[in-house]
Amino acid sequence: MSQALKGYAEHATSTKSGRRSEYEVIAKVTQQLRDRAVESKANFPAFADALHLNQKLWTALVVDIADDANPLPDELKARIIYLADFTRHHTGRILREKASVLPLLEINMAVLRGLKSEGAVT
Repeated sequence: MSQALKGYAEHATSTKSGRRSEYEVIAKVTQQLRDRAVESKANFPAFADALHLNQKLWTALVVDIADDANPLPDELKARIIYLADFTRHHTGRILREKASVLPLLEINMAVLRGLKSEGAVT
């Protein structure tokens, strides 16, 4: 997955291929998180690794939008920063077994729907 995140960073500047790369990476991370959540009682370390990978994804997204060359509108950048902060905080609560993973999965799925609805992913 770290190669996928690196691939995300390398391709994020190209609009069409960048969005496709974003979609593919987010989809893979989300699928892994979903799969590990299902088996979290039996293998909590694997679930924790998937949560960490999701956190790395959101960190990479924030780093990407912080680049002055990123063309996204400031309002959307602010929303991404907010979601990344929420993800960080909520991940901590999940690791302490005080929250469900469902909100993180819903956020990732909403991002995937947004990328797909822009027509950038075929």
